[in-house]
Amino acid sequence: MAGLAAQDLTHALVATALDPEFYRRAYPDVDAAGADPLTHYVGGGWREGRDPAPWFSSASYLEDHPDVAASGRNPLAHFLQFGAQEGRLVRPSALAHRRTAGLLAQRSGWSYSPAQAAPPATPPSEDPAAVLPGDAAYDLVAGAFDSRFYLGENPDVAESGVDPITHFLQSGWREGRDPAPWFSVADYQELNPDVAASGMHPFVHYLQAGRQEGRTPRLELGFRYRIIAALQPPEARVEAAERHDVHAQPGDAQDLAALMGLSRSGLADLHLTFSHDDYLTNLGGVQLCLQREAAAAAATGRDHLHLYPANPRPMLRRPGQTELLGVVWNGTPAGVFSPSILADGLEAVLAGAEAGRRSLAIHSLLGHSVSDVLAIARAAGLTQGWFWIHDFASACASYHLLRNDVADCGAPPVGSAACGVCIYGPQRQFHLDEHERLFRALNLSVAAPSQVALDTWRKGAGLPAVKTVVAPLARLVAHEPVEGSPSAVDRPFRVAFPGLPSPLKGWPVFRDLVLRFAEDPRYEFLHLARDPAAGLPLSFHPVTVTQDDPKAMQTALETLEVDAVMVWSLCRETFSFTTHEAAAAGAAILTGPDSGNVAAFVASTGLGEVIADEATLFAQFETGEITRLARARRAPALADLAFSRLTIDLLDGEPA
Repeated sequence: MAGLAAQDLTHALVATALDPEFYRRAYPDVDAAGADPLTHYVGGGWREGRDPAPWFSSASYLEDHPDVAASGRNPLAHFLQFGAQEGRLVRPSALAHRRTAGLLAQRSGWSYSPAQAAPPATPPSEDPAAVLPGDAAYDLVAGAFDSRFYLGENPDVAESGVDPITHFLQSGWREGRDPAPWFSVADYQELNPDVAASGMHPFVHYLQAGRQEGRTPRLELGFRYRIIAALQPPEARVEAAERHDVHAQPGDAQDLAALMGLSRSGLADLHLTFSHDDYLTNLGGVQLCLQREAAAAAATGRDHLHLYPANPRPMLRRPGQTELLGVVWNGTPAGVFSPSILADGLEAVLAGAEAGRRSLAIHSLLGHSVSDVLAIARAAGLTQGWFWIHDFASACASYHLLRNDVADCGAPPVGSAACGVCIYGPQRQFHLDEHERLFRALNLSVAAPSQVALDTWRKGAGLPAVKTVVAPLARLVAHEPVEGSPSAVDRPFRVAFPGLPSPLKGWPVFRDLVLRFAEDPRYEFLHLARDPAAGLPLSFHPVTVTQDDPKAMQTALETLEVDAVMVWSLCRETFSFTTHEAAAAGAAILTGPDSGNVAAFVASTGLGEVIADEATLFAQFETGEITRLARARRAPALADLAFSRLTIDLLDGEPA
């Protein structure tokens, strides 16, 4: 919408979200005058406190955000252009009692908290859609309502202590809350506009008539459909990230010189690393790798300078787009500096130092400018180094090689039809060109955590590396057979999801598995992670893996006697610590064929099963076939994990 006049931009934005039917019904004078709802609202309706859709109150938005009110900007246009990305509060219209504010906000992909909802304008007793205890319809709903699901999905209702059925019937359905995993209020109203227009309670309608008429209670399009529906191109994600940038005061040349003075080696032995974020404050596989590499640098007497973008980005920065770089010096946060200060300062302080073991390792370039990286490396006198394949950002802006974030693409030829239908396609050539420029300027060797990762990188990027090596991040050692205990034979089959509940890692598949089999006495479901995910009938166990406690997940899986873990990654994992932790703990790994090194590991070791697809996975749980992987039946071998020191191992000649 670049180049539009302000009024035209407002009109175009509002047109994407205004509900004409709601506007006409809410304001009969507009309908009687034959006015166009969009023109009326943009032309002045919002100034009169009129609401454009059930989920949005114009007056409340201006009241909650006085800066918007002072600007004189149309409130809905402001929210659509800026407020949604800024996480601004939105309240539903007080006139929205016949439509579901939460439903429409959810359908549009915007953030909406039911707790923000205003009470219906019509009291429940006067509402034609109201269903009260004692009504025949109430009893009908009670027989099909899943209270545990409802309370799990809606912890605010659980905390309030109100009867969940009454809550759903009187207000929950208007907020887009579902009564059972097999019924969607949003889907049913979208598929049946006659029901939505009638104002009748959708779940009551389905139970009384819809199911006999063969109406669909829920669209079974799967979580991938929901991901695609909410897709944003990389450029939009960058713009969204920019709105949350932190503007810190950068250090100057004197600050940098003072910092470099706190040296372990007199600056003779300097190890320079780059990654996408601060490995001291963020959790993840790459961060753990850097923690281990930093510990090894310290143990071998090296100075370690780590640089990361102060404001992360999901892509490389283009030439000329410079950014302040965060600094970690010898394991201690040291503020932010401009790339030019870092380059000039390094060149100055290193010029007077004896050159010893100086090295470079690039773990990720996301958020970096290749020009800045090259300038800093050259200032440090470094012309060669190691480039790690933790992901595939060197092959595409989709660094997981997921077409539209849902399907493995395998890195097809640039410009192919497969790239043409992907939101990352337009940015792929840029990522390839910038990494090519990096590899042409420096003599880089490539280290891949697995053969699968290296093969994929060669196909997708094929950059001019000096050499390539496979350097696993951890190894299983010291296997010891362990007999299954008799008590384990009688208990349920324990299935765990280890780690962040991310769609990328297959959490939606695990969630559906839990919802389908939670009542099945054959199974017990667990989630092991730092933070719980509300709304599921499972047991949560807090686990955080750090450099100080590297075997936390392994120990938890072993202690809980987990039979199998779900590592249902959608993308080609380059290594997967979780897989190795589970194997060391004696748990079988359940994975799909697109999971990269997870599938390769399972196929080569037999420590689990590569299952063809999600339908086959669910079928094995339905029949109970999956229980053949119980500990009592397998008598698994426990193992220890030996972690690599990453680049330090490669520099010091340790076996890869």
